[in-house]
Amino acid sequence: MALVQLLQQWCQELNKTTPLTTLFVYSLLLLFPLLFLLKLNSGRTKLNLPPSPPKLPIIGHLHRLGTLPHRSLRALATEYGPLMLLQLGHVPTLVVTSPEMAKEIMKTQDTVFLNRSKSWAADTFFYGSKDIGFSPHGEYWRIVRKVCVSEFWILNKVHSFKFVREEEVREMIEKITSASIDRATVNIGDLMVKITSNIISRCVLGRKYEQGLEDGKRSFGELSKTSMQLVGSFCFRDTFPSLGWMDVLTGLAKRMKETFEGFDEFLDQVIEEHRNSQGKYDQPDRECFMGTLLRLQREGTLEINLTQNDTKAILQDMFVGGTDTIATVMEWAMAELVKQPTLLKKAQEEIRRVVGKKCKVGEEDINQMDYLKCVIKESLRLHAPAPFLNPRESSTSVKLAGYDIPPKTRVFINAWAIQRDPKLWDKPEEFVPERFVNNPIDFKGHDFQFIPFGAGKRGCPGTLFGVTEVEYVLANLLYWFNWELPSGASKEDLDMSEAYGLVVHKKTPLQLVPVLHSS
Repeated sequence: MALVQLLQQWCQELNKTTPLTTLFVYSLLLLFPLLFLLKLNSGRTKLNLPPSPPKLPIIGHLHRLGTLPHRSLRALATEYGPLMLLQLGHVPTLVVTSPEMAKEIMKTQDTVFLNRSKSWAADTFFYGSKDIGFSPHGEYWRIVRKVCVSEFWILNKVHSFKFVREEEVREMIEKITSASIDRATVNIGDLMVKITSNIISRCVLGRKYEQGLEDGKRSFGELSKTSMQLVGSFCFRDTFPSLGWMDVLTGLAKRMKETFEGFDEFLDQVIEEHRNSQGKYDQPDRECFMGTLLRLQREGTLEINLTQNDTKAILQDMFVGGTDTIATVMEWAMAELVKQPTLLKKAQEEIRRVVGKKCKVGEEDINQMDYLKCVIKESLRLHAPAPFLNPRESSTSVKLAGYDIPPKTRVFINAWAIQRDPKLWDKPEEFVPERFVNNPIDFKGHDFQFIPFGAGKRGCPGTLFGVTEVEYVLANLLYWFNWELPSGASKEDLDMSEAYGLVVHKKTPLQLVPVLHSS
């Protein structure tokens, strides 16, 4: 009876959008007789597996995840160590919470851990995982990643889209100025999603699609945010394959289908529109990524033949990876600064001193804004956008720290926990940008105590693009406006709680009142 109650409580925590029926509990109980058939072969060599907490039948350690798994698993790791083996349903999962073991997996023995764990949501949204982020390691992944890096994420290409960032930020400033005149409250989260979506849309597709292709259709930004939430949702099909039908009862299957169809229809029309445009959305020497991709296909210079679905998967990857993640980083940074007015003032004074009497913030000014860069680093440290990065999977048996890691073991690298480890960081739970002043530690994948974008061959290839956008948008927000909490609110009341998903958002959207700065 206690097990039934545990299962019911766990189900309610994991899926609040649609209450799970007791059918799930009964289904699990019907499977108990199978336990008698799962005896280990006594003649088999016993493996030296990493430490593991006591588990329940069938569900294993799923009940230990809670609503914020990155926090729950950090707590477990303090008892069981930096390498901890969990059984999540039918999936053996290795949880890593030390920079040494992270380096071993992402660099020293990376060839064993280059694959991604299978995900129904990733297969759905990325057309069989034919994107860069979730594609299995192999020739296809290598070629597609090479094309995207050399044609979109390379330094000179990122710089060539400077005009896009400037135009979108100028438009954003005008809208915030109008709000400041009326002393209106601005939803920072929504604002950041919109500008990141507009920037990535213009860079990837050549123009904005703010309201979709037709009136009433959801924008790319909204679709991207929803798809990220769904990719990070609990899925029965991944954890209990025989209970995949439960995803229909929870409503997950319906939400995934509707969101995917919205994206699929959108991408089909956009690709067709672009093919018929004859480059009218591209400016000289400023070819958008879709234009480049279609041109390379026409010229036959790609090493592989990309299908329509392959192309859509790659474009989808650009949006999912380039909107919600970046928007979340900026919202957390603004929240932390508003919560500590002295830090906010310090950042603004530096930015306004560097810009001086000029009429706008130039991207070339950013290199002189050392404290702003420290603020962004500290926000990435304290609020790792993807706390478990993107889960990997072992392709063969391997030894880690003397332990045996079987093939097909999913790997969670808890970057969130590593970046808050008191053995590595002074005052790890506090927002202290000064820790990065004259500090060579960076997020480019060389310092494994600070890995918000991962590291190695599977590290995020779009880091330069994303960080360039974050720096420029935040510099403008802090230069042009002073920011206040709505009337009656105090910094002590500011809710900094999290909402878990593939990307960890602020649970309560950040609402601020802009006050136009007069120099």
